[in-house]
Amino acid sequence: MPYAIDGTELVRKRREKIKEPEEYRVILLNDDYTTMEFVVKVLMVVFHKKEEDAVHIMLDVHQKGKGIVGVYPYDLAFTKANQVHAMARKAEFPLKCVVEKA
Repeated sequence: MPYAIDGTELVRKRREKIKEPEEYRVILLNDDYTTMEFVVKVLMVVFHKKEEDAVHIMLDVHQKGKGIVGVYPYDLAFTKANQVHAMARKAEFPLKCVVEKA
C-alpha cells in the first residue's frame, strides 16, 4: 500500500461502474376485433400518452400491424404489457402486447 511523505497511509478509491438497466420495447399488435377507440384508451390509461400521440400509435398498429408504444426497463415493460392484457380481457378484446429487447 502506498504511503504519503509524512508516513500516513493512502487508500485508493475504487470506481465501480454502474451498469444501465437493459431496455425493452413494448409493442401493440393489430387484430381484427379490438376497436381503434379502445386502443387509444389503453395508450392513454396504461402508457399516459396524450390523445394525439395515442391516435398516431394506434394508426401505426392499424396500418402496419404493430406499433411501438415505448421503451422501458424490464420490470416496467412487462408490468405495462400485463396491464394491457388485463384491460383487454376485461373489455373482452383480444388485444395483444409483446415485449422485446431494444
